[in-house]
Amino acid sequence: MVHQDFEEEEEMDASSTCHSLGWETGWRLYEAYNELASAAGRFEGKVEAPAVVVVGQQTDGKSALVEALMGFQFNHVGGGTKTRRPVELRLRYNPDCREAPYCRLVSDSEPRVSTPMPLADIQAYIEAENMRLESDPCQFSDKEIVINVEYKYCPNLTIIDTPGLIIPAPGRKSRILQSQARAVENLVRTKIQHREFIILCLEDSSDWVNATTRRVVMQIDPELSRTVLVSTKLDTKIPQFARASDVEVFLKPPASVLDGCLLGDSPFFTSVPSGRVGSDREAIFRSNEEFKKAVSLREVEDVALLEEKLGRSLSREERSRIGVSSLRLFLEELLQKRYIESVPLIVSLLDKEHRSVTRKLREISQEISSLDEVKLKERAHAFHESFLTKLSLLLKGTVVAPPDKFGETLQDERINGGSFTGSDSFQLPNKMMPNAGMRLYGGAQYHRAMAEFRLVVGGMKCPPITREEIVNACGVEDIHDGTNYSRSACVIGVSKARETFEPFLHQLGFRLLHILKRLLPISVYLLQKDGEHLSGHDVFLKRIETAFTNFAESTEHACRAKCMEDLESTTRYVTWSLHNKNRAGLRHFLDSFAGTDNSIPTTIIGNTQATKLPDSKSSNSIVVDSSCSGQSQTITEMRLVDLLDNTLWNRKLAPSSERLVCALVHQIFHGIKEHFLVSTELKFNCFLLMPVVDKLPALLREELDSVFGDDLDSIFNITQLKCSLGQRKRDLEIELKQVQRLKEKFREINEALNF
Repeated sequence: MVHQDFEEEEEMDASSTCHSLGWETGWRLYEAYNELASAAGRFEGKVEAPAVVVVGQQTDGKSALVEALMGFQFNHVGGGTKTRRPVELRLRYNPDCREAPYCRLVSDSEPRVSTPMPLADIQAYIEAENMRLESDPCQFSDKEIVINVEYKYCPNLTIIDTPGLIIPAPGRKSRILQSQARAVENLVRTKIQHREFIILCLEDSSDWVNATTRRVVMQIDPELSRTVLVSTKLDTKIPQFARASDVEVFLKPPASVLDGCLLGDSPFFTSVPSGRVGSDREAIFRSNEEFKKAVSLREVEDVALLEEKLGRSLSREERSRIGVSSLRLFLEELLQKRYIESVPLIVSLLDKEHRSVTRKLREISQEISSLDEVKLKERAHAFHESFLTKLSLLLKGTVVAPPDKFGETLQDERINGGSFTGSDSFQLPNKMMPNAGMRLYGGAQYHRAMAEFRLVVGGMKCPPITREEIVNACGVEDIHDGTNYSRSACVIGVSKARETFEPFLHQLGFRLLHILKRLLPISVYLLQKDGEHLSGHDVFLKRIETAFTNFAESTEHACRAKCMEDLESTTRYVTWSLHNKNRAGLRHFLDSFAGTDNSIPTTIIGNTQATKLPDSKSSNSIVVDSSCSGQSQTITEMRLVDLLDNTLWNRKLAPSSERLVCALVHQIFHGIKEHFLVSTELKFNCFLLMPVVDKLPALLREELDSVFGDDLDSIFNITQLKCSLGQRKRDLEIELKQVQRLKEKFREINEALNF
């Protein structure tokens, strides 16, 4: 008789909300939301039907409480991580499903498709998914397993069971558990951030000061304004209290501990009997009926134990917070209220969705009607003009394309397009480049790359010159074996310039080609944004893409060849008027040490009034007054002999000769660098950038003429496109009917609620 009373009580609770609305209206409301949830994934607007998200630690009895709320067992409950994917249970009260719950598993790939499945198969599927994810590197997935359930003892709720939170031990040995804990916490935070969701926060503690689960929940809902707090395993906590005052504080915690706008004003307290349903020896309950009755009996026993500890009867308010049935009734009424409040918003959203689907259907019908040769040619010409306009706009500068999606910082650009580095592998720090952290594209990115090239190459110093290089550069002439240090300086200067600057030329070409190629996807985005894109004509678009890519690559190659030819000419033959740009600087350099170096003859440094001559017998110099006319001819002859001895006959490299050669090499190197910088930038601007403006249009026009000369059906995929557009049109027509049906359902429900 007692079990019969429990059964009647459960049935009455499960259907109470439907009766409060009126049976027909309540049933239609839940069915409409169920259908809306299945279709919401295809809507443009954001649709989140109200639901209850269960959050708790791994051992808080989370899945067991969900099963008790439903009235039947479905999941693997026990120690360790048993839930690795969230399980969304769309529960509906159905008095006709008396023997067992009627379950349908919703397809992961197609939310509109659901497969009827026995409860045992549902359990097997969930366990198989958990085992699969246990061996997966990610360990967890945020994709819900969606199950539609109808049962006589089900409340009208949508419950999302999430993986249990983990508190791992610190230290390196627990790194795997720490990684799993972060993954679960991120997953839970993502699920509870939807404002339409009610958070069911479970705490397994006899002291409300310990906020293990609330710590995570309050990061998203700091005021607990949409959180229902539940203390689980009440039957194990009651014996722990020695005094009635401790029980009073536990049942009604002070505001200093639970300060916030808690849903329901105070926590709920539940107990779920341990044991599984089954026919094997380990099973405690032979059927879900026995399990449900045990839950109800446990509730009665908890109330009796509390009243015994308190020494008084529980008040009606206190009694409404004890047990699974009280929590279920509260959640169902709360969720029903949210359902009713959301109905006007859903009606408005469905009106908007109806207009959107109608517009798409009209556009597809127009596109199908335009699939003839004349119209396709007109659209191709229009696409050609629009594409060139977008390219020009990107080079001139625009902010239409979002920088966060299409822009590149200097660091990104270096990774994707290569960096400017010399033989020493030195890379210019980002902070030395203006706009290095900005995400640029188009002309702005081109200009930044060229500015970096100027800054890097302009700052290059002549590589070190060794004595061995100087001596090796002093070979044997075809008519005598004397030395020619000016020739040696030229040989060394042009060789080092060629080795230094040639890699930068190739790096610049690769970088600017990368920037030009990026214009294509950005232009396509702008065309799609303005409704000027030829969607569906993949072969034609691929031809245009290939033509643009080939043009960019061939143009860059030709431009680089011109620059290479210029570099070869400046490093093959030294023209002093070009290579020695700063003669005054060289003269100052020679004057700076000629006065102190006895081996530099006066004929090199110019006429002076007093010249030091080396004394062969001592280290001191003899100062000869060159104004003495009797000795001037002798001094000149002596200096001429010294000059020939140091620069023509003697192959022992003197310090002064070494310094002189180094000075000449530096002058040649820097002269080549200045010419290389100016000519390279000018040629890339003229022969890479400008052809995009004045040569690309003609090339694309030739490509269009070539396309029109081929089989248009194969180029534009007319047959295949008609087939795909026809299927898309049929899908939209089905979607339009579904939206129309939902729209009418919610409108009728809204009118019934306002009646």
